[in-house]
Amino acid sequence: MPTPEEDIFFGAQAELFRSAKELRKNSTRAEQLLWEFLRNRRLKGFKFRRQHPLGYFVADFYCHEARLVVEVDGKVHEIEIQEEHDEDRTAMLNQWGIRVLRFTNDEVLSDLDRVLKRIADFLPHPRPLSNGEGRS
Repeated sequence: MPTPEEDIFFGAQAELFRSAKELRKNSTRAEQLLWEFLRNRRLKGFKFRRQHPLGYFVADFYCHEARLVVEVDGKVHEIEIQEEHDEDRTAMLNQWGIRVLRFTNDEVLSDLDRVLKRIADFLPHPRPLSNGEGRS
């Protein structure tokens, strides 16, 4: 059984993986745009995962190396009950040692450079080497 440091899914159940797959198929325009800059280690060499199951939640983007979740929120997140749910979710992720950054769809679409800089500021520097990486 993996340790919490190794379990990049924090015990997520099978149903959550199915939900994540559906969410990947139905990404918003803002999520698609941000993903183009996060995928394939394009941001400071860190690996991000899209629509990644974490415990009871699906994170829009997750970097396990940096223990960082990036959420891109639409208008539904402005509703009071959803804001409370988001706060509870953030508190749970924080208890697991995961930091959460939130941006609106509008922020991603209108000021992508600022969004990317903010995410980069939360990534450790320099990126830690993975097993076998950088060895000759």
